[in-house]
Amino acid sequence: MRLLATLALSLALAGCGSVVHRIDIQQGNLVAPETFARLKPGMTRTEVRTLLGTPLLTDVFHANRWDYYFRLEQRGRLVDQNRFSVFFENEKVVRIDGGPTLSAAGAAPRK
Repeated sequence: MRLLATLALSLALAGCGSVVHRIDIQQGNLVAPETFARLKPGMTRTEVRTLLGTPLLTDVFHANRWDYYFRLEQRGRLVDQNRFSVFFENEKVVRIDGGPTLSAAGAAPRK
């Protein structure tokens, strides 16, 4: 009986000591710097969508702005993040704010 209790206690404690598995979380559009470099003023919405994909955010209050975000977390740590906005006037690109800032390695873990 004592052996059975010791075995049960050992198994219970072994289950508490395991490392928690954290999944990789990827959100948004990963845009390579060379792809971003092909984005130019004067391009149409269709050309931008073909080049970069569908924007992560389209705001009904700012219909002429498309926001592209990308975030990658591995084991609870931020590995990569970038964001930029594309602005349109008369269905053509007039301004691009931001750009891909790849490899935010060493960022603080998420709390």
